[in-house]
Amino acid sequence: MKSRIRTSRKIRLTTMQMIALGFFGVIFLGGVLLWLPFCNQKPIEFIDALFSSVTSVCVTGLITIVPAEQFTLAGQIVMLVLIQIGGLGVVACMSAFFLIMGKKITMQGRIVIQQAYGLDTLSGLVRFIIRILKGTLFVEGIGALLYAVKFVPEFGVIRGIWYGIFHSVSAFCNAGIDILGSTSFIEYVDSPLINFTTMFLIVMGGLGFPVWYNVLENVRKEAAAKGMLSRIFTRLGLQAKIVLSMTAFLILAGTIGFFLLEYNNPSTMGELSVPEKLMASAFQSVTTRTAGYASVSQSGLTAGSRFLGCILMFIGGSPAGTAGGIKTTTAAMLLLTAVSVLRGRRDTECFGRRVADDIVRSGITITLITFISWLAGVMALGIFEPGRDFLNLMYEASSAIGTVGLSADLTPQLSRASHVVLMLLMYIGRIGPLTMALVFAGKADKSVQFRELPEKRLMLG
Repeated sequence: MKSRIRTSRKIRLTTMQMIALGFFGVIFLGGVLLWLPFCNQKPIEFIDALFSSVTSVCVTGLITIVPAEQFTLAGQIVMLVLIQIGGLGVVACMSAFFLIMGKKITMQGRIVIQQAYGLDTLSGLVRFIIRILKGTLFVEGIGALLYAVKFVPEFGVIRGIWYGIFHSVSAFCNAGIDILGSTSFIEYVDSPLINFTTMFLIVMGGLGFPVWYNVLENVRKEAAAKGMLSRIFTRLGLQAKIVLSMTAFLILAGTIGFFLLEYNNPSTMGELSVPEKLMASAFQSVTTRTAGYASVSQSGLTAGSRFLGCILMFIGGSPAGTAGGIKTTTAAMLLLTAVSVLRGRRDTECFGRRVADDIVRSGITITLITFISWLAGVMALGIFEPGRDFLNLMYEASSAIGTVGLSADLTPQLSRASHVVLMLLMYIGRIGPLTMALVFAGKADKSVQFRELPEKRLMLG
């Protein structure tokens, strides 16, 4: 009896390990399904099927084949399901499955949900999951209708509606996978409907679900009290304020940067009108924040634009959403910490609040682990692809670790070893570098958390 108890304790997994194994299981199953003949119009190697599954579940968008030419309708449906699972997360999808089956979520399941989404309490978790599902379907439904307005006249009713649904889910989940052909949204660079619909879906998916409901809750309160809507921002929680501020700043800064860098570039925006250049620049700024759709040629970008893209891809979207990267909150926390040090202040402060020390340490750890993973990926690609342009390899690695999906037309040309490197980077980027590290770290040793050691000072700088 005692041996059974010991065995059950040994195989009990941490939340991080469950998330990692959950994603791995879905990826492998998706790879097998996409490899089967009924999903393909022509024969496919298993590594290409597995790569397609990884890029779908990790909502990245890098591809070694052209989905529109390779997969049948069944294969496209499998990809769509994988994208939706990857975007919502394994935890949310499993919780939704139990709710649909009418089963109660256990206390352990509630703890997993709490830790997966970084929530402060165990109360209201089921309602939180239901809100995520309803909000996701609502926003994706809006996107599908808007896309259909453009696609139905062009492709017919059935195909137009299907294209609307697929690309709405893909955009909202920040996957950037399309079934139009090999040029993504480049032929729609002058279409305000396609551009602004896509940007809306990408931003909504990247804000994070907790931010959605913090904003909606305050809107309802102000509307019920007949207050001024301009006061909504001041009443938001700290995370929502940081996410919205950083998102707006990064989109604006990226738009200005790409506009200036690509203004006269004939390979991208040089032939467009000024309003179209601004729209294309805004699209490029938004899509580099982990979406992956392209309205201009990525191989035609200037070196400055590709480097700017690497920075935006590294930062990514916001926590508890469908985006990747180190997240806007982490980037903001690092900047605020640097400002506090320069001002001689002890604490990291923002909007009149002090950021907890353990959050600062976690943010620094996330950034460092992500940077090391990215650097290792760039070095590996450099070893396996000695004749390639180094900046393009950097762009590829940034796209993979940030789960973006933009490529300078390079992914299909890479060697199989490089494809394995990209799959690892996409996997690490989706589950999170810190989560990946904690998978191998196991459970924390609580006996040393409160141990005090003699303090010593080091020279820095």
